[in-house]
Amino acid sequence: MPVRYLLTEYVERAMAHAVYDKLEDGTYAGRIPPCPGVTALAPNLRECEEQLQAVLEEWTLLGLKLQHPLPVLGDLNLNAVSTRE
Repeated sequence: MPVRYLLTEYVERAMAHAVYDKLEDGTYAGRIPPCPGVTALAPNLRECEEQLQAVLEEWTLLGLKLQHPLPVLGDLNLNAVSTRE
């Protein structure tokens, strides 16, 4: 059985929502609408996608650290409070 990592799956699902626009100067802008503030600008589409994923990963980790509410993507809810006994 392959191992799945929750954060990896979250990033993959969020990236599926990515929207890219080619700007007038030929560069690309990317954003992920369910994740406010996750944006990237790059000279080509491939770099834009790579930068957008990097921003998303940092945004997600910071949100978890600061306990900010993160968007629920499908059945992936990173907002669940873990309890220790």
